[in-house]
Amino acid sequence: MPAELPDVLARVNGEAVTKVDFDRLVKNMELRANQPVPAERRDEVYRKALDQLVTYTVLSQETRARKVAVTDAEVDSGIQQMRGQFQTEEAFKKALESRGMTLDKLKADTRIDISINKMVEAEVSTQPPPTDAQVREFYDKNPDKFKQDEAVRASHILFRVEETADAATKKKAMDEAQSVLKQARSGADFAELAKKHSADGSAQQGGDLNFFTRGQMVPPFDQAAFAMKPGEISDIVTTQFGYHIIKVTERRPASTVPFEQVSGRIKEFLTEQQKQQKADAFIQSLKQKAKIEVLV
Repeated sequence: MPAELPDVLARVNGEAVTKVDFDRLVKNMELRANQPVPAERRDEVYRKALDQLVTYTVLSQETRARKVAVTDAEVDSGIQQMRGQFQTEEAFKKALESRGMTLDKLKADTRIDISINKMVEAEVSTQPPPTDAQVREFYDKNPDKFKQDEAVRASHILFRVEETADAATKKKAMDEAQSVLKQARSGADFAELAKKHSADGSAQQGGDLNFFTRGQMVPPFDQAAFAMKPGEISDIVTTQFGYHIIKVTERRPASTVPFEQVSGRIKEFLTEQQKQQKADAFIQSLKQKAKIEVLV
C-alpha cells in the first residue's frame, strides 16, 4: 500500500471505493483495538480493510439489484440498539464524531447492513439441517472434544490471612482453623461451619465449590483435594489466601460425554458451520461475477 492513498482505491462494477470510506473503516478498527495500526502490519491490515470494503460494495450492489426492502422502522430500531450501548445521547454523538460519522450516514449504512443481512439470511435459509448421520460422524471423529477430565467436588472453609501478616495474626487464624477442624471431625455439619466461619464467597453455599478439574485451583489446594476420598476432611491446607479446611463430597472419573448428551449441541454447531460455509460461498460467487479493479 502506498504511503499516500489516492481518492479512489478500487472500483466495483464501475462504482468507486473511496479513501473517505476506507479511512473511516480503518479509524473504526483502531478504536476497537484501542491502538493505531502497527507500522509493521500496515500493508496486511490495509489490504484486509480494502477487501472488506470491496466485499461490502459487491453485496450492497446485489441488494439493490434484488430490490431488498428495508423499512424506516427497521433502520430506527437498529439505530436505537446502537444508542442503547451508550449511557447518554451526548456520549453517542461523541462516538459518532470520533468515527467521522454523521447520524444521516449512520442511518444510510444501517439500511445497507440490514439489507445485506436479509439477503444473506435468505440465501442460507435454504441450507438443509445436518443429518443424524453427520452429527454422529462428527462425534465419532472428534473424541477429544467430548472428553471430561477427572474432577472432584469439594467444599471448604477459608480463614483468610495475608502471606505478609505478622506471626501473631497468623497464629490467631491457625488457632481458629484448628478449633473448627476439630468440630468438623467430631461430626458437626460442615456446611453450617462454612456459613459461620468461612471468609470465602462460597460460604453462603456451605463452602461448596462444585466440580473442578486438576489445575483449576492453586497447587496446594489442588493436591490436597485430589488426594482425598469422598467424605474425607483434610488437615489445614495453607495457600496464598490463608488456611483452608477441605471436604471432598464427590469424585468423577475421567470419561467421554455420551453422544446422547451432546448430540443437540453438535447439531447446532454443524448448522451454524454449514450456514457460514454457504454464506462464504455465496459472497465468493458474487465477487467472482463482479468486475473488481484494485487501484493500489
